[in-house]
Amino acid sequence: MTTSIPFGSQKQLMLFSGRANPALASSIASNLQVDLGRVALKTFSNGEVYCRFDESIRGADVFLIQPMCANPIEGLSANDALVELLVMIDAAIGASARRVVAVTPRFGYSRQDKKSSPREPISARMVARILEAAGVDRVLTMDLHAGQLQGFFSVPVDHMTALMALADHFAALDDDLVVVAPDAGRVKLNKQFATRIGAGLAILDKERPQQQVAEITTVIGDVRGKTAIIVDDMIDTAGTLRAAGEAVVRAGCSRVFAAATHAVFSGSAHENLANSPFERIVVTDTIPLGPGAPSTVDVVSCAPMLADSIRCIFTDDSVSEVFGGKNHVF
Repeated sequence: MTTSIPFGSQKQLMLFSGRANPALASSIASNLQVDLGRVALKTFSNGEVYCRFDESIRGADVFLIQPMCANPIEGLSANDALVELLVMIDAAIGASARRVVAVTPRFGYSRQDKKSSPREPISARMVARILEAAGVDRVLTMDLHAGQLQGFFSVPVDHMTALMALADHFAALDDDLVVVAPDAGRVKLNKQFATRIGAGLAILDKERPQQQVAEITTVIGDVRGKTAIIVDDMIDTAGTLRAAGEAVVRAGCSRVFAAATHAVFSGSAHENLANSPFERIVVTDTIPLGPGAPSTVDVVSCAPMLADSIRCIFTDDSVSEVFGGKNHVF
């Protein structure tokens, strides 16, 4: 007698894209040498989101590629992208998918990870709970605002980083380099970045008198005559980044660059970047660049590492080996 009945050994991987970043989804599919699955997505005239998978996904490992970001071309806000991901998860579960994995390189509400004032929500935790309530089996994300956000989940979370890809982009610079952390919370990330490119490290003393407003008062470290690279997880309105660039220039830097994973670029970001002292601003494609982005912005694709991560999840191999076991830099 046996305690199990073998019934085939063939697993099936299927990729589907939401409307938040279809270009990234296509690049991931190309790296995996598979076509994106067919799914109908639309927004009704009353603003509600609709989803239907146009092919059978029964018994498949379904990977839903949907960063929680705005896509003006598709008419989606960040909140729309979140709701669309939720209805895709629910539709996949209802269609008998074996496993549903949310591939959301940009995790929405990640900066609202704690209470800064009384009577505020912890919205990042709420989003994690909503994804779990919808039935997701696993989450694949990239460069969370704080690595501790993984603790909001009870399902597995694979936390990838674009640090290596961004650092390698600056490998050709022969200058005397210094990596500048925009605040104390980014020191660990920037130290890893500096070690990879063989640069020194400096820190900015930043204060936030109110939300989305930053004041840089002091540059801690030797930056005079050097080429500075300011590294952060995201660029939102770029007010903080512009202030940081101006601060290191006043401190005597000869050249200044910026690098960040998520190009949110909301509000007056384009104006701030255009008027900033940065020679180049290097970002990844976790979020699609909207129209009007400054010509100084360079985009590094994170599709190859996301594709490798998806492959490892599907084959039950070690995801951290994609980065040699060094993907936890926060």
